[in-house]
Amino acid sequence: MSQVIPQRTGQRYAPPSVRQFSVFLENKPGRLLDLVRMFDEDAAVHLCAFSVVESADHAVIRLIANNADAARALLRENRMAYSESDLLIVELCNDHTLSSMCLYLLGAELNIRFAYPMMIRPNGTPTIALAIDDQVLAGQILRKKEFRLLGEADLP
Repeated sequence: MSQVIPQRTGQRYAPPSVRQFSVFLENKPGRLLDLVRMFDEDAAVHLCAFSVVESADHAVIRLIANNADAARALLRENRMAYSESDLLIVELCNDHTLSSMCLYLLGAELNIRFAYPMMIRPNGTPTIALAIDDQVLAGQILRKKEFRLLGEADLP
């Protein structure tokens, strides 16, 4: 009986992704405006998405910019507390709906930790930012199902 040995590959699949910054702010009126204005006043970077997670004394602003390096520099320059993570950006259109995307990810037993819509529509279609338990597997599944995944270079 012969044994089938899986082929080894030199590189692992890496889906296109974007960098999310989670900025920690005091939960006070005007702090979000200050953060948004900071990006508005910098010609090198633009906000493409953001989400606010609020608690009694602080808020976490999850944001995606079109230039992660410039966003990182801006946050450091303004002494903002933040963390970084990679997200998948998925374009939804025609047969590639939110429910079909969720169904395919469920079929692989992948958990969506959080999601939020993008403010931009690079191809005129809705896009959604996803944090998923296994980004590589999720990217493989969504690509196989012909979803379009966007990277930083796709953001206007």
